[in-house]
Amino acid sequence: MPRLLRLLSAILIALCSLAFVPQASAQLDEEVQAYLEQWRSTADRAEDVIEAQRASSNAFESLREQLSEYRETFNNTRTQSTDRIKTLENQLEVLGPRPEDGSEEPQDIARLRQGLEDQLNELRVPQIIAEQAYARADGLIREIDRIIRERQADKLLSRGPSPLNPQYWPEAWRTMEQVTLALVAEISSNMGKSTVREQIQDRAPVLIFLVVLGTILLARGKHWSEWLGELLRKWGGRGHGVWEFVISLFRILLPWLGVLALVVAIILTEIPGIHGTLLLEQVPAWAATLLYFNWIGRQAFAMRSDEELEAIPTARIWEIRLVVDMLAMMLVLFSLVKLIEQVENLSDPTRAVLAFPIILASGLLLLRLNAIRSFAREERATVDDGEDGPSRAGFTAFVEIVRRILFIMGVVSPILAAAGYTYAAEAIVLPAIKTLSLFATMFILQRFFTTLYGWISGKGEAASESLFSVVIGFVLAVVSLPILALYWGARTTDLTELWARVVGGFEIGGVTISLSSFLAFAVVFVIGYSLTRLMQSGLKTSLLPKTKIDPGGQNAIVSGTGYIGIFLAAIVAITIAGFDLSSLAIVAGALSVGIGFGLQTIVSNFVSGIILLIERPISKGDWIDVNGLMGYVRDISVRSTRIETFDRTDVIVPNSDLISGTVTNYTRGNTVGRVIVPVGVAYGTDTRKVEKILREIGEAHPMVLLNPPPSVVFQGFGADSLDFEIRAILRDVNWVLSVKSDMNYEIARRFAEEGIDIPFAQRDIWLRNPEALTKQPDGVSREASDETTSGSGRPVDMTASDLDNDPDSDY
Repeated sequence: MPRLLRLLSAILIALCSLAFVPQASAQLDEEVQAYLEQWRSTADRAEDVIEAQRASSNAFESLREQLSEYRETFNNTRTQSTDRIKTLENQLEVLGPRPEDGSEEPQDIARLRQGLEDQLNELRVPQIIAEQAYARADGLIREIDRIIRERQADKLLSRGPSPLNPQYWPEAWRTMEQVTLALVAEISSNMGKSTVREQIQDRAPVLIFLVVLGTILLARGKHWSEWLGELLRKWGGRGHGVWEFVISLFRILLPWLGVLALVVAIILTEIPGIHGTLLLEQVPAWAATLLYFNWIGRQAFAMRSDEELEAIPTARIWEIRLVVDMLAMMLVLFSLVKLIEQVENLSDPTRAVLAFPIILASGLLLLRLNAIRSFAREERATVDDGEDGPSRAGFTAFVEIVRRILFIMGVVSPILAAAGYTYAAEAIVLPAIKTLSLFATMFILQRFFTTLYGWISGKGEAASESLFSVVIGFVLAVVSLPILALYWGARTTDLTELWARVVGGFEIGGVTISLSSFLAFAVVFVIGYSLTRLMQSGLKTSLLPKTKIDPGGQNAIVSGTGYIGIFLAAIVAITIAGFDLSSLAIVAGALSVGIGFGLQTIVSNFVSGIILLIERPISKGDWIDVNGLMGYVRDISVRSTRIETFDRTDVIVPNSDLISGTVTNYTRGNTVGRVIVPVGVAYGTDTRKVEKILREIGEAHPMVLLNPPPSVVFQGFGADSLDFEIRAILRDVNWVLSVKSDMNYEIARRFAEEGIDIPFAQRDIWLRNPEALTKQPDGVSREASDETTSGSGRPVDMTASDLDNDPDSDY
């Protein structure tokens, strides 16, 4: 591939010459000609193979790989000179169009235009040819992928012989017997060869070292892991969950290295032969599978809290671990059947018979795991009286979904296998086991990283409910998606093709968005946004407090800086990412019309917010009254303003209401304000004396300004009292209620000392027919009626309800 990329520059010139000067084809470099001929030959052969569809899937995969290399080369070629072409087009645009009236343009301009056009053609032609070749290669790759997918679907849906038919069992038994006897015979034959014995003697030191090393690692690996764990705990302090996780990895790594050493030693002896070597080459992978599933079974409970472990009986834990280990054994047996199929070319009936017991056992194990999980959940529910947190509830819901899926797969897969759909059954039960192990690993890793974060940050178990735990879970879920796709039938080429599509980009409204451009936009915008926030923080905490600008002005400057910074960050990010938004002008125009009708309220509030920040009729910290709502302005944004009322509640007011409505600002510019304290005295009181007392009260309060001095106003003659008012200017109007309360207390005290009465409302009731009150019903004594009057004959405790209940009353 690097050799082909080095030819790109030569291909550009060659293709240009080939297109415009046919005579120049003889001057092409032989290497370039050979490359072009290879591409044409490969493309033609691919078209013939696709049309015939007789090649095997492996042959199609090999052909696809060759086409992918060509496609990558042409893709690099078609995008190589884009910037230079844009520069030449801009130069030609500056020269303007050719004269259309037949007149000749100046010779220098014509010569310059011709030179620019020649350079532009030299760059455009290779791009066009590379674009055509890229499209051809891409189309061929798509057709190959379609054929392979159709074959996979046909294989899964194909029905073969049923493994329950007894007539296929003897053949399967003979096949396994032949494979075993052939392996034993090959080993026996190799052991009797002198060359093998000589090979063992020559490699004796290496073989002895590998056997001793493998045996020691298998026998003492666990002990060494514990010793390493104690060392890590002494070096790193307490990190119970962290070090337990590290130790668990060594517990499976050291035994696996021991197995690997023994397998290499056996292969080096050359005793196993060809078939034995093929079998031994799979042993490390099988050992890794068994150790990995055993690690999952251990680690799923090792990092749980004591309360969680107490909720699950020990017998359940051991049973779950046993089922998990048996599932790993099923994967190993599946792999063994596939290996025998590759070596011996098994018939469909024999393969179905060999695979059915494994499928049946796997289904039963999945059902048992589902039942154990259900029992454990019920037992834990009887012990746990508390409520689960949000993360625990989400985990429980996910596990419940997985449990139901396992139940369905455990039932369906053996039925399909018994009916002859062996490949479909394998496509269900094998990915189910692998997916289960992947989910378990994902949760174990999330718990480990959360525990590590809690240990480093000092949060401890509280880290499980932190944002970090959610983020690491999301990252692990994203990373697991490609693995899940491979488990459930996706090919590696499918993932690479998807990645190529993502890297190559896609078009939206004429704008090409690729992964690189998106990442460039995101990185630049995040950097610009962070710098804007840092600048805002510096202005708010360091620079502006040292100026004489009022708090409202400081808030306006900080907010304006934020809006301008974010806008500039977005513009710079778009420019660096290379997005050409000129093609979206028509779409933007249509959107602006829709915004004008559908979002006019939001736009109005946005514009009003800009006006508030620039004109500043109200500022942060002002005491305002808008539409009967009174409180302090706490924040002004581009859409709304937050007002904190005296009840300590936040009210969000749209900015348009502040611009178009009537707003009373009590503290705009300064905090000086007036207080009015009304009071009434009884008729007959010396008014001048009242005036003197009230003036002394007003002048004595420390919040009242003496310039201008407070004044006392005799408002007039009220219905029940002589009405006065104290009118004074306060230093800070925010204290108006406190000042008013203090003055009322002082007025009550001074009036009591001076013997001045503060009257209350009095009413006289006139009755048109008082004789009606003296009429008594039969059986009521005169003494009872006399109780309703006092000694002076005036009614006592007479209310309006008493009159309403009197049918003879005309009042």
